[in-house]
Parts: sequence; C-alpha cells; structure tokens
Amino acid sequence: MGEALISRLLRCEFYAPDQVLVSDRSPERCQWLQQEYGVQTTLDNPTVIAAAPAVVLLAIKPQILGQVAPEISNVLANQERETPLLLLSILAGISLSCLETAFPQQAIVRAMPNTPAIVGAGITAIATNSLVTPAQLSQAQQIFGAVGEVVELPESAMDAVTALSGSGPGYVAIVIEALADGGVAAGLARPVALQLAIKTVQGTAELLQTTGMHPAQLKDRVTSPGGTTMAGITQLEQQGVRSALIEAVQAAYRRSRELGHS
Repeated sequence: MGEALISRLLRCEFYAPDQVLVSDRSPERCQWLQQEYGVQTTLDNPTVIAAAPAVVLLAIKPQILGQVAPEISNVLANQERETPLLLLSILAGISLSCLETAFPQQAIVRAMPNTPAIVGAGITAIATNSLVTPAQLSQAQQIFGAVGEVVELPESAMDAVTALSGSGPGYVAIVIEALADGGVAAGLARPVALQLAIKTVQGTAELLQTTGMHPAQLKDRVTSPGGTTMAGITQLEQQGVRSALIEAVQAAYRRSRELGHS
C-alpha cells in the first residue's frame, strides 16, 4: 500500500521524486524503489524523520510498531518544529490513542485504505487526533485522494470501515469468481466468463455511483416479471447470499475489534 501511494502521488505530480524519502530494511527493496520511481531511499528510519519537512507515512506491519516507534520518537523528541509533524498511519487495528502513546505531541491521521488504491480506485477512511490542523487535514485528504476517494469519520467507525471497505475487495472477488464459474457452467469459455463478470460488477458500480440510484431501484429496473433476472434473484435469496454478505461484514467487524484490543 505504501508503494501504491508513492506511485500515484508521483504520477499525479503531487510530489516530485526528489521530495520523497523511503525507508526500508531491505537493500534490494530500496534499490528497486530508487530505480523504479527515482525516489531517495535509506535503510535507516531515523534518517527519514530527521529529513521530513512536514509529513511521514507510516506503512509498516502493525506487529513491528513496538520496534520502530522508539527509533522515530527519539528523533522527534530532539526536534524543534513550529507545527507538529503530520504522521499518517495505515497500520490496521492500531488506534489513535496507541499512536499518540508511541508518538507524543504529534499530529496523527489514522487511515484505512483498501487494495483498489493500487489502481487509483480505492476509498480511504481517515480519523484525526486533536493536534491535526485544518491545513494538515487538507494535506492528508489530498495525499489519500491520489489513490481514490476519501471520507473523514470518527475513529469509532474504523472497525466497521475495515469490515466493509477494507475487507470488501475479498468479498467482491469471490462474487466475481462465482459469477464467472456460473458462466462456465452455462457453456461460456472461462476467459470470456471472467471478462463478463468483471465488467458487469464494474459497470454496475459505476452506474450506481454516477446516477446516485439506490441498488434496490436498479434491481427493480432490470427485473421483469417472470424473467431471467427474477429467476436468478430468487435463487440468491433462497441460498441466503444477502444474509451471508451481511454476516461476512459483521464477522470481519468483530475480528477487527478483537485485533484492535489484543
């Protein structure tokens, strides 16, 4: 996800390559990022903090926060800044209070992007602590806006966001795969069936977003009495597909809360 943000920000010319400094513990990874995007790289986390004029994106595995935080906070403690550093965290399950404990007196934005961000079609929910200024909030919105849409929500909604949009691409991938399998069962070649399934889901989503139509309205428009769509929907309802998807989001929500409190 960190690379997705870098690539989109550079492509949108929000930053120039020489304005981006990336830290990674792998020399091979650093070399590749430098060659691919022209950014500066380092193997040393404190170097990033020392050089950062305003914004740092924290894109590490949540379980290693305890190792990385002291390296960063020690540098921050010795810096004098007119405005607190803007720290953007995409660490799943790590709360603002936990981040504030790790990085005292810093402006922190907790963000939950999703995987379609890789192609600039994602959606990111953000929550901020009290030290984030309006200018910093705008900057965060622009940064995450490079990979899709941005919504600002209270932090209490983050577990629900994780369950719906964070995990949602996995649910949709299963739906697309199942639709393609159905097409194959009906006699279509698999590449054609997959193409039709992908474009049908993509097109339906774009239609709903563009028109603002409620999904139920669209369903009613394409469902004629005694027709093929009604026959298919009847099977979906009998098999509990709607309930299964609702329960999937609920299960992911409960798991997100468990991880956040572990």
